[in-house]
Amino acid sequence: MNRPKTVFHLMFNLKFLSNNRLIPYSGFSSIYKYLSNHRPRSICTLSRRTLVTYIQGQSPEPRIREYFYYIDHQGMLFLDDSRMKNFTSCFKEKKFLAFFFTRLRKNETGRYMDDFPYLSPCGRERNFVRCDDLPIVFTHVIQKEDLDTGGVKNQFSYAHADELLTVPFEPAKIFMSMETGRVYHPAPKIAGGIGLVRSKLALEFSKYFEFHNGEEQSPTHFSWDNNRHELDSEWHKKIAKKVL
Repeated sequence: MNRPKTVFHLMFNLKFLSNNRLIPYSGFSSIYKYLSNHRPRSICTLSRRTLVTYIQGQSPEPRIREYFYYIDHQGMLFLDDSRMKNFTSCFKEKKFLAFFFTRLRKNETGRYMDDFPYLSPCGRERNFVRCDDLPIVFTHVIQKEDLDTGGVKNQFSYAHADELLTVPFEPAKIFMSMETGRVYHPAPKIAGGIGLVRSKLALEFSKYFEFHNGEEQSPTHFSWDNNRHELDSEWHKKIAKKVL
C-alpha cells in the first residue's frame, strides 16, 4: 500500500475523501484537528548542496510547519531526506501531484531560498522544493479533444500526473542545450516559465531534429506530427537568464 508520508499528503487525502462523501465532514474535521496537533518529526537532515540543516515538520513559528522535497531529472517527487530515490519511493498519486504542482512557485519566503528555490504552499504549511535541474519536467505528449473545433490537440504532460497537469505542446519552441544535451519547453509562468523534457522523451525527440547551422550548434528544425517546424530559441534565451 502506498501510504502518504507527510501531513500535507494526509490532509489532501482527507479532503478528497470528505469532498467525495466517503467520510462525513464531522469525521474529517476531527481527524484534521488531530493531525494538526500531532505533526510527525524526522531526524535532522543535510541538504546535498550545502550544509544547511532542517528537520522535516519543523515549526519555526507558531502554527507553521515546514517540509522539504526533491524533484529529480525524470520529474519524480520525493521527500528530500529519502535515502533511496527511485520509483518505489516517489509520490505517485496523480491527484496529490496535481495539488502539489499547481501550487508550485518561486521561494520568496526568505527561508532556504538558495538551497530550496521553489515552494508549494498549503495553508500554514511551507513545502520547500529543490530539484536536479528544473521543477517542471515534461514526461509525454498526450492528445486531447479540442472542444472548440472538435479536432485533437497535443498537450505536454508533466510531473507524472498525465492529463491533470498539461500545457499546450509547442513543437516550434523545443530547445536543446548544446552544453548539456538536455531539452527544454515552455512551462507555467508561476513555476519559472521553462521546463525540462525527461531524458527518455528527449532521446525520442532527437530523432526529429535538423541541424542546418552545423551539429555543434543548436538544432534549427523539428518535425512532429507530419509537420516541420522552424525552431524559435528566443523564448529560452529570455527566460534562461532569469531561471538557469
